[in-house]
Amino acid sequence: MYDGPCRPHSLSLSRAGRRRFVVRVAATVAALSTTVLAAGCGPSGSAAERAGGPQSSITKGFPVTIDNCGVKTTYEKPPSRVVTIHQHPAELMLSLGLKDRMVGTAFPDSAVLPSLRKDYASVPKLSARAPSFEKVLEAEPDFVYGGYSSAFDEKEGRSRKAFADAGIDTYLNREYCGEKNVTMRDTYAEIRTIGKIFGVPDRADALVSDLRGRVEKASAAVRDEPDVPVFVYDSGDKAAFTAGGKSLGTQLIHQAGGRNVFADLDDVFGDVSWEQVVDRGPEVIAIYDYAGDKSVEQKKQYLLSQPALADVPAIKHKRFVVLPLTATLVGVRSAYAVEGLARGLHPESFK
Repeated sequence: MYDGPCRPHSLSLSRAGRRRFVVRVAATVAALSTTVLAAGCGPSGSAAERAGGPQSSITKGFPVTIDNCGVKTTYEKPPSRVVTIHQHPAELMLSLGLKDRMVGTAFPDSAVLPSLRKDYASVPKLSARAPSFEKVLEAEPDFVYGGYSSAFDEKEGRSRKAFADAGIDTYLNREYCGEKNVTMRDTYAEIRTIGKIFGVPDRADALVSDLRGRVEKASAAVRDEPDVPVFVYDSGDKAAFTAGGKSLGTQLIHQAGGRNVFADLDDVFGDVSWEQVVDRGPEVIAIYDYAGDKSVEQKKQYLLSQPALADVPAIKHKRFVVLPLTATLVGVRSAYAVEGLARGLHPESFK
């Protein structure tokens, strides 16, 4: 239940009825075909019922109340028709074994984790970028899970209130709740919260334990090595857009035996001058890789072609590590990223 401004008179309808009503209205406005309207009506019953599983075993421990970024929601039972917007929420859902609850996903921004590729490919793709409000409604979800704040962009008609008025619950990745300081604790808390919402807390605990183990193993392998100075290059030419001290990337670098040379930047991300990059002499450059930006190779060539950077140790020795942007966000990728970084910063420790 959305704990916010009053809903319109459609409250007299059931939640499913409100969703169908809004789908019909949105479809009419968008002049969608009769075929699309028919496709918008999803199968009845919960995901567990459609799969033949016992509903009673899933709903144990409910109702559950969650306060997410100031929006308080009470779940009488686990959501059964879920749309994820952005890749990291989808990967988290799949890692918790919740493929059967997913009716759509959108906005992939990097290669999917190998262990999740088959399941990810089976989830309907609604859009290569952020889908329209109407497109999401066509999937008849009862829950929308957004990875970035743009998932619920009011200007695009996808506000959390708009979904609530359609009888659809929403959840935003905790990284975008405005705290501006992200750590691995947020990753573990996010996993446990989603596990609680979907009635699978034991799976969430097991996943957190596995991810902690991965981080600890990678960190132990480089514990006695000196920290390697690392510069994070996200993008930029006139200035460098980099990860600051409050980013999860900075913590991942530290756990991998490195030191973000701009850890003193008091933000998650920010611009720095190329003169500052030169002055801080990074030995390794971590390139963030994501869809919609230049390729990793283009970024490397740009950095290598700048005369002002020629004496930077990382440039002289062509030492780069690549991080999918998804791996630096609150989600399951971050634990895998620590090992990849550790191998790149201290290859001798993994021979």
